[in-house]
Amino acid sequence: MNLSPSATSAGSVTGARAADVPVPGKSPGRNPLHLIGRVLGWIGLGVLAVAVIYPLLWMILSSFKSNAEVFGSPWGLPSELRWGNFSQAANAGVLRYFTNSIVVTAASIISTTLLSAWAAYGLTRVKMPLAQPVLLLVTGGLMLAPTVAIIPLFRLLQSIGIFDTYWALIVLYTAFRIPFTTFLIRAYMIDLPSSVDEAAVMDGATRTQIFWRVIMPMCRPILVSAALLQALFAWNEFVFALVFISSDQLKTLPVGLVDMQSRLLTDWPVQLAGLTIAALPMIVLFLIGQRQFLRGLTEGMGK
Repeated sequence: MNLSPSATSAGSVTGARAADVPVPGKSPGRNPLHLIGRVLGWIGLGVLAVAVIYPLLWMILSSFKSNAEVFGSPWGLPSELRWGNFSQAANAGVLRYFTNSIVVTAASIISTTLLSAWAAYGLTRVKMPLAQPVLLLVTGGLMLAPTVAIIPLFRLLQSIGIFDTYWALIVLYTAFRIPFTTFLIRAYMIDLPSSVDEAAVMDGATRTQIFWRVIMPMCRPILVSAALLQALFAWNEFVFALVFISSDQLKTLPVGLVDMQSRLLTDWPVQLAGLTIAALPMIVLFLIGQRQFLRGLTEGMGK
């Protein structure tokens, strides 16, 4: 039996209206369990945010208090903003430690990121006969614990004349972070289309030009991620900075703050001001590059 188009259209409209009628006993909205799960998820994230942010906020507020307020009302607000605590912390050596950390961290970020990117480019974009053994050798460095090699490194740095210098930390921070950073950047580069290399070669570009003008701009998210991770490592590293730097003029923030604590004893607001000065650069750096950082990690580690 053939149905006319008008009958077919009317039947479809009727069926659509019937599908929109709510079934007795079922909610026309979302599944209640799904809604409850979302609410619990948001509550959990809120609790986690408070657990992470509140100690940092407490440290910043306490750095403006007096010593009596720190002990008398540890959870209260400061009666006034005592900026003098920060100047006292700077005069106690924090400014010098801060400068040393800036120099070491910036140099290690540049060297580690560039060397690792160049190594990842060679392992992924260039046909080499020993690519797999070299990759195994590089990633094998991830299994080497830095603290195990302290005594040989102590003798090595003394023999080459860079012990108790900036170069001691820069070289070690670069050497021990190249395996991880190379592995991270390689995971991102490995799925970049090879057509861009072929097009650049047809245009007469050399390997060096392809690396700097084509591959590096395409890898910006993962490079930002690698740079931020290296910054966090170099800024907070303690063992190498304690062992291989003996001069007070070259101490970095982690070691310098411990030394300052032993000198200031119970002057807690000044110590907290020093900790605030040490923490703020990494917070600002992460806030600036967080979008590229998350994008680089999700796209790189997901490949």
